[in-house]
Amino acid sequence: MDRRRFLQSTAATGLTLGLLKATSQASVPEHNWDKYDWGAGPAVPDRLYQGPFPQYGPCAVVPESDVSMITSSSRDIVSNYGMGLMVYVSDDTGPINVPGQPQAQALEDLIKLPFAQKIYIRPNWREIQKQPGRLDFPEYWKETFDLARRYDKRIGFRIQLENPDSPEPGMPDFLINKVPYVKLKGEWKGSSGEQRYKKDNRVPRYDHPAYQAAFRELNELLAAEYNGHPQVEFMDTMMYGFWGEGHTWPYEGNPFPSALVAEQTWMQMLELQLQLWTKVPLATNTQPDFSNVGNADMLDRTVRTGNWLRTDTIFIENTQIEALSYRPPWTAAICEVGFTTGDPKELQIDQDGITYNEQIITHAADVGVNYLSLWNWHKLSAHNLLSYYEKYPAPIDEMARKIGYRIRPSFIWTFVRDGAHGLVVGLANDGIAPVPGVLRLTVLSEDGKVHFSGCVDAGYPKPIGIHQAMLQLPAGVDWKGLRLKAELEVKGVRYPVRWACRQVNPDGSLTLRHNYKPDQPLV
Repeated sequence: MDRRRFLQSTAATGLTLGLLKATSQASVPEHNWDKYDWGAGPAVPDRLYQGPFPQYGPCAVVPESDVSMITSSSRDIVSNYGMGLMVYVSDDTGPINVPGQPQAQALEDLIKLPFAQKIYIRPNWREIQKQPGRLDFPEYWKETFDLARRYDKRIGFRIQLENPDSPEPGMPDFLINKVPYVKLKGEWKGSSGEQRYKKDNRVPRYDHPAYQAAFRELNELLAAEYNGHPQVEFMDTMMYGFWGEGHTWPYEGNPFPSALVAEQTWMQMLELQLQLWTKVPLATNTQPDFSNVGNADMLDRTVRTGNWLRTDTIFIENTQIEALSYRPPWTAAICEVGFTTGDPKELQIDQDGITYNEQIITHAADVGVNYLSLWNWHKLSAHNLLSYYEKYPAPIDEMARKIGYRIRPSFIWTFVRDGAHGLVVGLANDGIAPVPGVLRLTVLSEDGKVHFSGCVDAGYPKPIGIHQAMLQLPAGVDWKGLRLKAELEVKGVRYPVRWACRQVNPDGSLTLRHNYKPDQPLV
């Protein structure tokens, strides 16, 4: 499909309410992501020296350094910011609803699952806003945040602007008589018993001034409460069309006067979100531009501003697999795929004896995701997840222990230069994804006094190799007995990082000590 052609939708709809003038603008075409120039990435404050590290002669940077400490990979689930398996407490069909069980109990049963590290919630716009000027969150939203606090799990969310699985329009009632809906052209074939196939699918004129004003207010109200909220991990970018994924497949075209107006409108709406969500990463869908609304432009801008990506399934178009596989190392990837239950009729075991869920997990790992959904397609419940897990625990357990990044100081070299002790930390990553931001290393005493602190380059360490960084201690400070801690900085916010090694302290730090002597064999 030629995403630059102009659609003849003005005549079809009879609408000329476009907010933006169709002036020329540079556009980003589809492209391969491998070797694409994404720039330098997020700024690296207090950048540490990261090599080379010659040891001998007059040019020695780390004179006569020796490996003094080594660590071993942890076997535990490590639930740091920027990674994890996510349970869904609501989706496009609504919040969790288990027959015969109070909603609060159903929520708790799901959220407390030990292999679930994060929580995801996806309400419709009209669910959270009933009138201009204020938000009115449904009870399950409030209960989710309360339970997340109790079980120490963070939340990602999306506000769906339109949802074909809901019988109601996406816009709140106070907008319905102000902004026209446009009927989409074409047919969506499927079971007439399902809402999406029997619904008269329409989308609003997003470029209408009243819609734009209400969209701004929605984001201002949300950001005032949740931008930088300690429980919020990320927010999905609000995009065009069905579920806010950036498309109205399989319908033709879009409701805009032209493709250019569509692109300009959505870039303006993305810029508004970037302006307001200064601390929480926005996750933009990698959906190909089927509906000609400028998705490639939005993705480019998302990555260049240090935000994240998401994909709504794993068995999907080549271009989405390319984007996930070759995204910049500092960019997190979120993957949503619906699991089956453990019902033998649903397992879809292939001729090699592998369940569909295991195939999902394997292929999500292949592209190095940071997050993966634990989501029974339109059948949300702890029982449904457990009905599979209790029969086939190994794939979920393995993914919980390798998803995202799992970093540790694999090697620690020590040296003395000009009478002062120094460290070279060799960072390993036992996970499947690079670090989604900038990693800060800090050496401190047990009383909390900081002796040295600085950052490695964005996206490091990667899952292959050892990334080295030097920390020079002040004169008179011995390294032995100090603690080494890590933090992840994303969009200017620092999050504690627990080292993924067996030698870790209860607070997630590592106490520096001699545990390797080169004249003795390792056992």
